[in-house]
Amino acid sequence: QVQLVESGGGLVQAGGSLRLSCAASGLTFSSYTMGWFRQAPGKEREFVAAMHWSAGRPSYADSVKGRFTISRDNAKNTVYLQMNSLKPEDTAVYYCAAVLVGLPFTSTTTKWGQGTQVTVSS
Repeated sequence: QVQLVESGGGLVQAGGSLRLSCAASGLTFSSYTMGWFRQAPGKEREFVAAMHWSAGRPSYADSVKGRFTISRDNAKNTVYLQMNSLKPEDTAVYYCAAVLVGLPFTSTTTKWGQGTQVTVSS
């Protein structure tokens, strides 16, 4: 029932930009904190960014601060991740995530998208 569908991934040169989108359905969008995680080959999933439903509490991993921007359009039930100044270390599958407001992102509480591949070449 709940669907989070990512799009916008692709192959870019280092220093380039991409904007990821996540379209949510089957949930009350305004009741969820939305976020992005990523998983690089051979590594564990890691937090990237999150945005409260009100868009007033953005949070970023230190590794992406100043380069990535999360935003959401509640009218469209869509969350975005604008990625600038991309580095090869940003190469990963990026997953959209949703958790009820007030709860942390955990394996049991979080709803996940299928992921979209981002590859940054040197």
